[in-house]
Amino acid sequence: MNTIGLLADIGNTTIKFGIADSGKIRCSFSFPTKAPYTADSLGLNLLQMLSLQQIEHIGFVSLCSVVPELGKTFYRACQKYLSLTPAVFPQDFQIPLNNLYANPQEVGADRLMGAYAARMLYPESKSIICIDYGTATTFDCVCDMDYLGGLICPGLFSAHNALAQGTAKLPHITLHFDRSAPLIGKNTVTSMNHGFVFGFAAMTDGLCQKLEEQLPKPLTILATGGYAEDLAKLSNKINKVHQDLILEGLRLASCALLA
Repeated sequence: MNTIGLLADIGNTTIKFGIADSGKIRCSFSFPTKAPYTADSLGLNLLQMLSLQQIEHIGFVSLCSVVPELGKTFYRACQKYLSLTPAVFPQDFQIPLNNLYANPQEVGADRLMGAYAARMLYPESKSIICIDYGTATTFDCVCDMDYLGGLICPGLFSAHNALAQGTAKLPHITLHFDRSAPLIGKNTVTSMNHGFVFGFAAMTDGLCQKLEEQLPKPLTILATGGYAEDLAKLSNKINKVHQDLILEGLRLASCALLA
């Protein structure tokens, strides 16, 4: 597959787009999910994005969405402005992972696609833990070609927003840190910043330790999502960070589909 394609990962917080060919993702862009998009506004944004990258022709579109209405809007935008009908996961194509969830339909498309990408990127690892720091924080476990399931925890920003909205006096914070260990906070902002950041790093390491005990070796633990790079600096467990993991899964699945 030498055709240039458009990849779209529509999550609850962010829409991530990638322009890719058979070898790699050339570039990626992010839009906020909660903007009031129409098919026209989204389509025009896509055209502008492609123009800035001097892309004159797109040969295919692949979509992974956990926001059904926005997924439909994107679908119509592609048909109208790109003259292409997106291939939607999992309705239009499959991935070679055995989904061992008790009810396979309950697993989010993004979790499966991220797990598939991780499996393909690290074929030498018997087991993989894939952590996604998104609207929720998810831990997905893979052994060989089996998707075993995982854990769903609060997302860092979701938890922060819930706390800030539910308490009259607590301030909004930046979730910034410049240390490798938490300070004993002497003010509310520092207490919250370090409580959230180092708390989520500790949660990551604690849960990975418990999951690791149940998985055969060798094991790779990788992270994706908006805060993955920062939390990886504080974690003793995360081996790799891939910010475009779901887009990479879409690229690999598209290559297989078009081969």
